[in-house]
Amino acid sequence: MSVPAQPLKKEQRAETVFSENALEVLKRRYLLRDKSGKTIETPDDLLQRIANAIAEPDSNFTSKANVQKTAEKFYAMLQNKDFLPNSPTIMNAGRELGQLSACFVLPVDDSMESIFQTLKDTALIHKSGGGTGFSFSRIRPKKSIVKSTSGVASGPVSFMKVYNASTEAVKQGGTRRGANMGILRVDHPDILEFIDCKKNNTDLTNFNISVAITDDFMEKVRKREQYELINPVDGSVTGTLNAADVFKLIARNAWENGDPGVIFIDKINKMNPTPRLGDIEATNPCGEQPLLPNEACNLGSINLANFIQVGKIDYKQMQETIDTSIHFLDNVIEANRYPLKKIDTMVKKSRKIGLGVMGFADVLFKLKIPYNSEEALQLADEMMCFIYKHAREASVKLGESRGTFPAWNESIYFPDGPKLRNSTFTTIAPTGTISMLADCSSGIEPIFSLVFTKRVMDGTDLLYANPYFENACKEAGIYSQELMKKVAEKGSIQHIDEIPEAIKNIFVTAHDITPEWHVRMQAAFQKWTDAAVSKTCNFPKTAAVQEVMDAYWLAYEAGCKGITIYRDGSRDEQVLYIGDKIAQKTAQEAGVFQQPINETNRIHPRVRPQDTRGTTKRVRTGLGTLYVTINEDDTGLCEVFTNIGKAGSQAQVESEAISRLISLALRSGIDTRDVIKQLKGIGGPSPIWENGTQILSTPDAIAKALEWYLEEREGKKKGTPSHPQFLFNDVVPEQAVQKVSAIQGKIAQAGNKKSITTCPDCGATVYHESGCVSCTSCGFSKC
Repeated sequence: MSVPAQPLKKEQRAETVFSENALEVLKRRYLLRDKSGKTIETPDDLLQRIANAIAEPDSNFTSKANVQKTAEKFYAMLQNKDFLPNSPTIMNAGRELGQLSACFVLPVDDSMESIFQTLKDTALIHKSGGGTGFSFSRIRPKKSIVKSTSGVASGPVSFMKVYNASTEAVKQGGTRRGANMGILRVDHPDILEFIDCKKNNTDLTNFNISVAITDDFMEKVRKREQYELINPVDGSVTGTLNAADVFKLIARNAWENGDPGVIFIDKINKMNPTPRLGDIEATNPCGEQPLLPNEACNLGSINLANFIQVGKIDYKQMQETIDTSIHFLDNVIEANRYPLKKIDTMVKKSRKIGLGVMGFADVLFKLKIPYNSEEALQLADEMMCFIYKHAREASVKLGESRGTFPAWNESIYFPDGPKLRNSTFTTIAPTGTISMLADCSSGIEPIFSLVFTKRVMDGTDLLYANPYFENACKEAGIYSQELMKKVAEKGSIQHIDEIPEAIKNIFVTAHDITPEWHVRMQAAFQKWTDAAVSKTCNFPKTAAVQEVMDAYWLAYEAGCKGITIYRDGSRDEQVLYIGDKIAQKTAQEAGVFQQPINETNRIHPRVRPQDTRGTTKRVRTGLGTLYVTINEDDTGLCEVFTNIGKAGSQAQVESEAISRLISLALRSGIDTRDVIKQLKGIGGPSPIWENGTQILSTPDAIAKALEWYLEEREGKKKGTPSHPQFLFNDVVPEQAVQKVSAIQGKIAQAGNKKSITTCPDCGATVYHESGCVSCTSCGFSKC
C-alpha cells in the first residue's frame, strides 16, 4: 500500500524565488483555486504537492523514511528549477484528476467502429488535459467502394474534420486547449488532398499535420521518378505520382503557412525499441515523441543554464540532476491516472520516458558562444551525449532494483542488451510554459527576441530585456532605455550601429540564424536522443521555396526524424484578405498591395503608369508558340500581354481576352497566385510536353509562365551536389499533381477565423517555437 510522503514544515522550506513573470504564469495556469476562483495555493505549496505525489510510488520498493527522503530530493530539484516536468504533471500531481501526461497516440483503423471509438477516446483525453496524435493512413481512400453499404468512402481528411470539430467542443481539463497531430503516409492515395487540407487555415484549426515520408520516396525524389500509391486496405496499387512534384508541393505549402511538417517514418522505426509490439505510425502534436498506439508522453526537462558555474559546465551537479530526473519520470508512470485502461496497460508495458533540456540558448550566452557556430554544435553534442549516457545508466540502475520494463523480452535489447527500466529515456520537447517558470530559454531554440514589450494590468507597456543581453550592454557602457526600445522595435541587434560587433556575434535571435544552422543544431541533439527533437526551423519572410526543400534534404541526410518550418509572417498573411480597414492599412504599409480605388463599394483598377518593366516568356503549346509578356509597376505585377498565331485567329483572340482580364485583376489588387490557381490545370484538346513540363492549354501555359516569373523573382539559392535541386522553372508539377480540390476558404471566410499571431488569452504577440506557439506574457501555449 502506498505511504504518502509527509510535507516539509514551512519553517523547514526555503522560499522559492520566482520572477514576476513566472509568478504570473503560475497564477494563471497552475496554482490551485477554490470554487470562487480564488488562489488557495502558494508556489512552494505547489512544488511540495508535486514532490509528495511523485515520491509516493517509492513506497512499493522501499521504506517510509526513504519515501520521505525522495520527496525532499524531488522538492529541492524543483525548487532550484534544475528540472521541471511537463505541464499536466505540474497541474495535476496530487490532485483528484491525477492525469500527468501531456500527449497520447491513438490508433485509427478502417472501420466506423474504430474511427468513432477513437473519437470518443480522444474527447476523454482532451477533457483530462492531454493532446493526441493519429495516423490516418489505415483509412481507405476517398471514393473507394464500401462493400457493407455499396456506398463510397469519404477518405481520411473528412474524418479529420470530424475530429477537429470534437476538439473544438472540448476544452482540455479547463486549463489547456486541445491539440492534435494528423499524419498520413506519403504513399496513401489521398496524399494530395491531405497536403492541401490546411491551406486555407480554417478547416483544421486544432490540428498540426505531417506527411510520413519513407526512404523509398526520398530516393524517388532524388531520381525524379514516379512512386506508387497504395490502398491500405488491400495493398493494391491505385496509381503513381512524380515524387519530385509531391516533394515540391509539400515544401510550397509549408512555405505558405507552415503546414504540413514532415516526419521520416522509416528512420523513426529503425530506432523503435519494441518492434515486436508494432510499428510506430504517429507522433504527439509537437512531433518530438513517436509513440505506438495507446502510448503516452512522460516528459521533463533539465535547465542547462543552471549548470554553468564561472564559465564552466558543472557536470557533477548535472549528473545528480539526471539521476533524480530519471527516478522522478519513472515514478510518474506509477503515479499517473490514465484516462483509459488500455493506455495504462500499454504505457506500463514499455515505460517510455523522455528527459530533455531547456535553457540551451542561455548556456551559449553565458559562455559567449554564437548559436550559429561550430563551437555551439560541439557543445550541443558534448552536453547531450553526457545526458544520454547518464540517463541510460540511471535507467539501468532502476532496472536492477525495480525490474526491467515488461516488454523487455520483446525489445531490441533482448537477450544480451542492458536491463533497462525504460524503453526510451531522452526526448527534446518544446518547453514554452515551463521555461517561463524556470526563467530560461525554451528547449534548444535560439532566443526569439532580446527585448519584448509586455502590457501590465494598468494598461501600460513595459520593456523586458534578456538579462544576459542587458548585462552585456551595461558592461560595454551602452545600456539605455532608448537602446532597449530600439531593439524591441527592430527585433534584432544586427543592424544597430551603436552595438559592438562582439555583442552582435553572441546575441543572435532565431531570425538572425540561417535555416542550415537551425537544422544542424537539431541534428546535433538528435544524435543523442532516442525519441525525437521538437524544433522549429525559422525562415525569413523573403525565403524561397527552394530553401525549404534544401532544409528538408539537410534534415533527412543529417539524421533528423522530422522537420517543422516556419517562414516569418506566413501565417499572418490571411489577415491581409479580411478586408477591414486596419488589415488593409497594415498590408499597404507592408508594401503588399496598393489599395484599389473604391467608390461607393465598387472596385476600380489602379491607373497604369506611363512606364513599366518586365520580361517576355516563350512557351510552346499545342496551338503554336505563345509569347507571354509580364510587366510590373512600383506596386507589383500590373499587366500581361500574350501573342500566339496570327492576328485575328481564334487562339490569339482567346489569349488576348485572358491577358486583358488578368491585367484587370492584377491592377485591382488580386494576388497573382490566385490568378494562377484559376488558370493552371485547365485542359485543352492538344496538350504537349515542353522541356519536361506538360502544357495542357493556352490558359495553363499563361499560368505556368506567371508562376515561373514569380519563382525567378523570389530568387533561388544554389544547391550543393549532395541533393537534387528542383527549380520551379525547371520541373513544374505535372497534371497528376494538380490540386485535388479548390481552396475552400474564400476571401470572405478568411475573416471568420483569427490567425494565431496574437495570444487568445491576453492579446500579446505569440512566438513560433518547436512546432508550437507560446506567449511570453501570460504563459499560453498551443501546439
